[in-house]
Amino acid sequence: MTAGQQIHAWRPQVPGVTEVFHARFTEHAYPMHVHDVWTLLLVDDGAVRYDLDRHPHGTPADTVTLLPPHVPHNGSPATAHGFRKRVLYLDLTQLGPELVGPAVDRPELADALLRRRVGRLHTALAAPGDELEAESRLALIRERRHAHLRPRIATTGPEPDAGLAHRLRELLDARLLQGLALDEASALLHAHPAHLVRAFSGAFGIAPHQYLTTLRVGRARHLLLDGLPPGEVAAAAGFYDQSHLNRHFKKVVGTTPGRYARTGAPGR
Repeated sequence: MTAGQQIHAWRPQVPGVTEVFHARFTEHAYPMHVHDVWTLLLVDDGAVRYDLDRHPHGTPADTVTLLPPHVPHNGSPATAHGFRKRVLYLDLTQLGPELVGPAVDRPELADALLRRRVGRLHTALAAPGDELEAESRLALIRERRHAHLRPRIATTGPEPDAGLAHRLRELLDARLLQGLALDEASALLHAHPAHLVRAFSGAFGIAPHQYLTTLRVGRARHLLLDGLPPGEVAAAAGFYDQSHLNRHFKKVVGTTPGRYARTGAPGR
């Protein structure tokens, strides 16, 4: 890796996302090339200039760039200090081929909410164990991209469905340890993934992934006070690993599992 380059790439276990790519470049210029997937790009520092389908473009601040599959493009730094970017490569299930044309015409999406959602999705994808959160955020991002590319037929969607929300909560309660993929919940409940997320959040004031995580943290608290060693609590409470437990336990409870367990020791 040459000076001025920083690269981090991985393939998360989230349907629809084929690769996550974070990079900083100061001099590298991409030649003309294509991807066989959709490219969702955030530029966090600096700027990129690129040609898409023989038309010049850039990456204005606070925008999201969406590059369609099989359309040639290049890319190079637009500033002397280069650029820092976060990229999601999304498979063809995320947007249909009829949206390639609109994406070529308008690849830069000026949408602060979409940008925040994409940023939060990157955070959810950074460590294993938060797949339900990532799937939920991806569903809402997909819906909002559709609204940009097909504005004439975009709708606000149906009102939150309390009955559907309660059925999803029952599923989450039953799947506390093994977890539940959003696509599986969608198939079981015969509802669109984005509608599931909106219905649950509207009914209970909390997103499905947050609900499941807080239930798991509650179970972890009981197990810790029962005397189970912190090293065994993660799997017993449904977390991916010890790091996953520690991260969410501290966020919810305000301390680490180990310190929490010691507060329940005899004589304390």
